[in-house]
Order: sequence, then structure tokens, then C-alpha cells
Amino acid sequence: KSFADQAGLPYDVALETRGGAGFEFHLDNKLGVIGRRPWDKVVMQGQSMLDLEKPGDSSKLVATSKQLADFLRSRNPKTELFLNATWSRADQTYPQKGAWFGKSIEVMARDVRVGNDKAAAAAAIKAVIPVGEAWTRAMQTGVADPNPYDGIEAGKLDLWTYDHYHASTAGYYLEALVIFGSLTGRDPRSLGENECSGYELGLDRTQVRALQQVAFDELAAASSVKPAPLVLPKPVNPERCRAR
Repeated sequence: KSFADQAGLPYDVALETRGGAGFEFHLDNKLGVIGRRPWDKVVMQGQSMLDLEKPGDSSKLVATSKQLADFLRSRNPKTELFLNATWSRADQTYPQKGAWFGKSIEVMARDVRVGNDKAAAAAAIKAVIPVGEAWTRAMQTGVADPNPYDGIEAGKLDLWTYDHYHASTAGYYLEALVIFGSLTGRDPRSLGENECSGYELGLDRTQVRALQQVAFDELAAASSVKPAPLVLPKPVNPERCRAR
């Protein structure tokens, strides 16, 4: 919402979320809430392991994505639907109990992307948002540390929070940049290094600039955005976001 405001885009944003749940929860419990509005754009994110009981199995995601997509289109046939392919979880990769133990950190994000691609094909989704792949890119390019269990290397960001599962401030900021670019077609770098949300979240300009570049590179690789210079007035120093 803040990015859209800064870019001069009239977006109203609402969330309907349930931690750890797949689409089956929303189909069983939340259609009354979800169906109150004829959404223009919807970003749908399934369970982070594709299936809580069968990690890596996309069968349930494929089936429930189509059911939820059909419901949303019954309210507005022109709704643009996106699936969010989320990040690799360190807690499922490095500890022995993890479902991706013994594999490199990028594998889970790749598996999640493949599962979402299958769901997108079944549900006629407009695009899969490459958040997990953007995280992988941040690690591979030295912006972020790939393993929080052995300490964070100086000068690199930890994209996970303390549980090594959910995102840190930097991780969620990168996710938001990728979603913003996917939905609007805008170059995330056009927000500028003095972007107000990053400032309010405690990220410095070097970190903001690095994360915007990662988001752009990932989206450009998928031909989701085109390079665009900073078109917003560039303040000399970061400023707080203005209430709207």
C-alpha cells in the first residue's frame, strides 16, 4: 500500500490470512469474507511447504487453487489472479528434522515455484510471483546470508526472523518489492533509496537500494518489468511515510 501511494497509484489493499494454512482453510471458512468485494487483483499464497502433511506435494495446492480462483471469478470475471511462490525455509533445510534436509537452500524455493506453476496452469492464473527466487538471488549475489544457523556474515542481511521460518524485516521488504513490481509492472528501483517504508522499518539506504536491485533483477529475468529511472521526487534524506 505504501509503495502504491508513493508511486501515485490508487490502490486499496485488504488482507485475509491464516498462518500455516492452505487454501482449503479459506474455502471452508472464509468465503463469506472473501466474497464481499469484487476484487480487481488478488495475490494468493498457499501453505509454505505446499502441503503441511505432505511437504513438497502440490496436489492439494493445485486442486484448491482452482476452486478458489473459480470462486473469485464468480464475483468478478475480470479479476487478475496471482500466486505467490514463497521462500525457502531455513528451518526445513538445515536441521535434520527438516523436509528439505541435506539439500541446498535454493531447492525448496524451486520446488515451491514448480508446485505453484502447476497450480497456475490448472487455475488460469495470470502470473506466479517469484518471491522465493528473489530470496535465492539475494543470497547468491551476496546481499543476504544463506544460513542463519552458522551466524550472519558481516555486511549481509538475514532474510529470516528468529525462528528461521518467517521473514525478517528485510525479508518481508524484499517480498513486498517483488509483489509491487509484479502487480503494477513498475520497476521497484523507481521507489528510490529514500523510500519511506524502508526508512520506517529501520533499513538503511544501502540495504534498501540492494533489495530493490534484487527485486528488479528477478522480475526483469521473468520479463515482468522494464528498466525505469527514478521518476519520483528524490528527497535529500529519507522521510517518514505520509498518512493517507
